[in-house]
Amino acid sequence: MKAALLLNLGSPDSTEVADVRAYLDEFLSDERVLDMPAWKRTLLLKLIILPKRSPESAEAYSEVWTDEGSPLVVTSEHQQEKVANELDIPVYLAMRYGNPSIRDIISQIKKDGVTELFIMPLYPQYAMSSYETVVVKVMEELAEQAPSIKTGLLQPFYKDPQYISALADSVKDELKEDTDLLLMSFHGIPERHVRISDPSHSHCLAKPDCCVNPHPCHATCYKHQCLTTADLLTKELGLADNKVAVSFQSRLLKDPWLGPYTDFELERFAKEGVKKIQVICPAFVADCLETLEEIGMRGKEDFIAAGGDSLELIPCVNEHPSWIKYLVDQIEDWAK
Repeated sequence: MKAALLLNLGSPDSTEVADVRAYLDEFLSDERVLDMPAWKRTLLLKLIILPKRSPESAEAYSEVWTDEGSPLVVTSEHQQEKVANELDIPVYLAMRYGNPSIRDIISQIKKDGVTELFIMPLYPQYAMSSYETVVVKVMEELAEQAPSIKTGLLQPFYKDPQYISALADSVKDELKEDTDLLLMSFHGIPERHVRISDPSHSHCLAKPDCCVNPHPCHATCYKHQCLTTADLLTKELGLADNKVAVSFQSRLLKDPWLGPYTDFELERFAKEGVKKIQVICPAFVADCLETLEEIGMRGKEDFIAAGGDSLELIPCVNEHPSWIKYLVDQIEDWAK
């Protein structure tokens, strides 16, 4: 029996500080997220990050939590249901961190008698801390629990014409004519991660045009893939270059991260006279803490405080029919 497995990042089980701490502990203990010696990562987490960020994040989650639960998990469940309704094969959902866990879902997949599995990381762009880690985790669990299951893998779809069209459809529904600027805010990663993911160890971030000149390393270069998505989306929307900007959000610790930083850019735009801005977060396919709270709430407050008039968050593709069709089509193509 064939089946598909949708995968995303995850959320805490609740907004209680203990649940948020457990989630952050699992997330930030991943060596592909905080890539440092295990002893150093453990000390940093236990002594600094978890005591400080757990209550702060719990408060932030409480701002976006719904009656159904975590926006990311709830939307992902809706995506799963809508995709499954269009198919004759089972569609499962798992989260890299938190619940439903990959371990539990692989166990269920085995019990259900699945023999072929299409693994679908719902990350448009490749990064070691998102796409790579979820694929590695799934393959580890399959090797341990169900090594006989054959697998297929959805590759990063950052430039897939059908995905770009679906993304554009979702933006067109929200884009306003009087908007001064559309900001595409991608989740940031440390510059170090970009270099680690470069198989040549010499191209990425070595010079300003590294993302422009074609190179084999672009297959695993997060920055290149983000800029490509932004460029293709700009063209699909028919927007002039001066009406669009790209930035990177959610940096952690003091290491250099990909820039320009979204929070700095919002302040700069406001001080330069930009009054009405809309923001889309194309590294996410479901709205979550990073979109709803970081951009839709804090980003909005900061932009207005710096002199802007309005900031409006454009929703992720979420349950948009074009996005659901994209997922269905990928599964059908694989299952032929």
